[in-house]
Amino acid sequence: MRTVVIGSGIAGASTAYQLARRGAEVVVVDAGRTGVATAAGAGIVCPWTSRAGEEHYRAASAAAAYYRTLVEELAEDGVTDSSFEVVGGMVVSADGGELDEAYERVSRRAAEAPVAGEVRRIDQARGLFPALAPELGAVHVEGGGRVDGRCLRDALLAAAGERGVRMVEGHAAFEDGAVRVDGEVLNADKVVVAAGAWSTELVAPLGVSLGVAPQRGQISHFELPGVDTGPWPVVLPVSSHYLLAFPGSRVVAGATRETGSGFDYRVTAAGQREVLDQALTVAPGLADATLLETRIGFRPASEDGLPLLGPLTEQPDVLIATGFGAGGLTLAPFAGTLIADLALGVEPSLDVTPYRPERFSAR
Repeated sequence: MRTVVIGSGIAGASTAYQLARRGAEVVVVDAGRTGVATAAGAGIVCPWTSRAGEEHYRAASAAAAYYRTLVEELAEDGVTDSSFEVVGGMVVSADGGELDEAYERVSRRAAEAPVAGEVRRIDQARGLFPALAPELGAVHVEGGGRVDGRCLRDALLAAAGERGVRMVEGHAAFEDGAVRVDGEVLNADKVVVAAGAWSTELVAPLGVSLGVAPQRGQISHFELPGVDTGPWPVVLPVSSHYLLAFPGSRVVAGATRETGSGFDYRVTAAGQREVLDQALTVAPGLADATLLETRIGFRPASEDGLPLLGPLTEQPDVLIATGFGAGGLTLAPFAGTLIADLALGVEPSLDVTPYRPERFSAR
């Protein structure tokens, strides 16, 4: 079977890799767009702390568990640097009531998710993340992980390439029932649209409205020279912002969620201020850090916050994998396995009915 995967972010790269592992012939089309969410994101893999609804959590929990399998699969193909590492995660707050609520929620979910590990209360969160404010306590979940989006994408594509996946650069379009890339026709038995925030415009010629729009995220990277930040856990205040650290004295703070931004690729004064204000309120120890860069990514945000996964009703040979919003680096690697299953006619390990891609077109 020959499959064309449009998009080489995490969802597209994962789908291509999984299809190739199962013997399919795969071509990945990469448009080289600026602002792809994967390239900007630093991923938190800790769904047990999330306040998202149960339908979103169901997919995210399965996706977090799958990361361990993915690391093993990549190692089998000689790729050992996926960047995924279990470092723990913390919900932090100075409000005891907020921590009580978080502890109850996280404990309940962790009891049904072995990879979550132990959940415990911590009086002083900065014992594990020294840059934090001294008044912050935490709910710590042992199994929380982090991942670098760029590194994981490169790992998936490298492993896919070892299994014969071919990369084609250019802009894909549906024309007369075929996929064309800058004039070249790519014949395929199946087409997977994993073009992130650009997926909606890509499938518009097919008469389908996905209800996915770009949501700009601005995310800042800091350096704390001489500080070993590698062991620091992911930090999740009771807000949409977060902190996480990587080896090499690097700390990442994010991120804005700018709905209605369009594809306006800019670091804005207001966005930078929001990120800095939120980061320094939680972690005043970053005040003297070096601001290395601020990355821009356009998240593919769906109208209901759930991903879009599965085939189109009238064109079942076209499958959609997008709409991951702020959870893309948790959800998308696992989504690749589900889409590969569907493309090959295998029953997926998770019921994807709630994520059907045309649920907004039907209204």
